[in-house]
Amino acid sequence: MKFSTLSPALLGLVLSVQAYSVEYTTETGYFLQDERSTDASTFDYTAVNFGLINRTYPADSHLKKHRNYTQWERFYHQVQKLNEDSPKSVEYKVLFLGRHGEGYHNAAETFYGTPAWNCYWAELDGNSTATWKDATLTSAGIAQALKANTFWQKEITEQRIHTPDNYFVSPLTRTLQTANYTFTGLNLPDGSADFKPLIKELFREGISIHTCDHRRSKSHITNLFPDWPIENGFSEEDELWNGVTAETSSAQDVRSSTALSQVFFTSASSKKEAFVSVTSHSGEISSILRVVGHRAFSLSTGAVIPVLVRAERKGRGQKPVASSSIAWTASAHCTAPPVTSVSACVCPSSAVPVTTPLVTDL
Repeated sequence: MKFSTLSPALLGLVLSVQAYSVEYTTETGYFLQDERSTDASTFDYTAVNFGLINRTYPADSHLKKHRNYTQWERFYHQVQKLNEDSPKSVEYKVLFLGRHGEGYHNAAETFYGTPAWNCYWAELDGNSTATWKDATLTSAGIAQALKANTFWQKEITEQRIHTPDNYFVSPLTRTLQTANYTFTGLNLPDGSADFKPLIKELFREGISIHTCDHRRSKSHITNLFPDWPIENGFSEEDELWNGVTAETSSAQDVRSSTALSQVFFTSASSKKEAFVSVTSHSGEISSILRVVGHRAFSLSTGAVIPVLVRAERKGRGQKPVASSSIAWTASAHCTAPPVTSVSACVCPSSAVPVTTPLVTDL
């Protein structure tokens, strides 16, 4: 059963019994972002080698003595050694979790303020100057993605970093654009995997009643990036967004766990494909971090966090299937601009909150 073939009521969630389960843990001590002392609000991944800590590894003793290895080369060798020495039921992967650059919905939330945005403006398709339904990148968002591109090339050239073996991307337009600006045109090392990200429904943003979470059709996505593969079972229209019900955090974590189970233990060579890029969203990345046991770490638009994850498969089944039932929730909103929203949203007395889709003429 695939989420992408289910309605929100079913996705929220009537799920089958697992054939096997996967237990995820974060291997700490490798990245500054793992440490409580690192302040997420001021952290710049481009200033500190993606956050990779300058340290020695147990696997260093197996390296050739006559060569000068960079920190990223030694770390890659450490991950390889962890996979080589682990049983078949255990895999280690480095997830490069990248948040999309600034979208028009981000700019609109800043303009209107978060309370007013959440209770009214986010339920519209846009205003007289901008559209934020399945928002595209602003010029600032494009610049943030290009900054990531420049930094990746710097790491490739100077650190000889191992580039991702697999790329995944959310189907929302802002993430598709971000992945394209970030990875297109890089001078990849010989033998590297080509940048052709798999578009996956389950790596999308938390599904709320906001129109920025309403993805475009499969045909539209194909027209934007015709060379990029789309996962099997991806529906033509968005069957998960209805403008009425929203995922709870628990429901999103179930979805994120299912998405990760489709990244780990995928083939006989899965252990060798240890570096994975996921271009997604702030809410979805927060959910992934919860699932893998990483501390909360909020990303600014366009930022990237690498995480070393240990996955252990439990059970003898052949396929992972989510095994929980988590209800979604209805979200109330104003039917006219709020009277005030300094710290909370107050609807006009003539526009009491409703839980039906908001339809209005702009």
